[in-house]
Amino acid sequence: MQVNIDIHTFEFKGEKKFDIQKTPTQIPDFYRDKDHYKNLMEEFQEEIDELQTMMYAHDRYALLLIFQAMDAAGKDGTIQKVMSGINPHGVDIYSFKKPSDSELDHDFLWRTTVAFPQRGKIGIFNRSYYEEVLVVKVHPEILTRYQRLPAELVIDPEEVWKQRYEDIRNLEKYAYRNGIRVVKFFLNISKDEQRKRFLSRLNEPDKNWKFAEADVKERSYWDKYMEAYQSCINATATPEAPWYVIPADDKNNMRLIVAKVILAQMEELDMKFPAVDEARKAEFQKFREMLEKD
Repeated sequence: MQVNIDIHTFEFKGEKKFDIQKTPTQIPDFYRDKDHYKNLMEEFQEEIDELQTMMYAHDRYALLLIFQAMDAAGKDGTIQKVMSGINPHGVDIYSFKKPSDSELDHDFLWRTTVAFPQRGKIGIFNRSYYEEVLVVKVHPEILTRYQRLPAELVIDPEEVWKQRYEDIRNLEKYAYRNGIRVVKFFLNISKDEQRKRFLSRLNEPDKNWKFAEADVKERSYWDKYMEAYQSCINATATPEAPWYVIPADDKNNMRLIVAKVILAQMEELDMKFPAVDEARKAEFQKFREMLEKD
């Protein structure tokens, strides 16, 4: 029951410019109804799990999935739904919040770099080092007041962003050269849909816990965030570490596209299960006979 999702529609590798004003947040659904969506997602999960098992056994590649989005776009739910059913031993998930004092005493890439996935695993970043060219760019006072950089290095904030884009590209190229594939998702929600989801959090008691005043405050910087995302994606989209801009107004559609991208990325890896030589096969036969007689 496969579905035809052309992931190249959502892909940015630096060969074309990302224009956030021309990028839809809603597209026609890839599923007919809830049952169809459920069946499609289960198929994707099963295929991803099979490939992750091979990745673990092959022990040469790792996959880092980065999720960035405005508040209420559905990062948590997407990670949960897409990765449900995947062997938890092969997946590590990190959610990066406001930096701690210890993290601020290191370089801006330190806290995320130490969390990169080991060979054979899928690592998932719910927010990431990209916050340093998104939130910090929208609120430049963070750079000058809290990030403890030498004064001469922050005289020109625009130069800081250029340098950080370069550092990020170099980090992701380094990761690629070491067998870590970096795939980045921007869940592209509309401002109106975000408003509806915030209201839902306020109006539905079982969602009240999700509401934070800071989210509404950040909403007032919407245009600046859109500019920051556009600049960031255009500056850091490469063939080795592509961005996928996913329409996020429909959560089910979004999750199907994300699952398809992950599956496609894993299918590109040159993986196989380790071969068993003849001597080892003979040993297996001995153990098989022992167990059958037990």
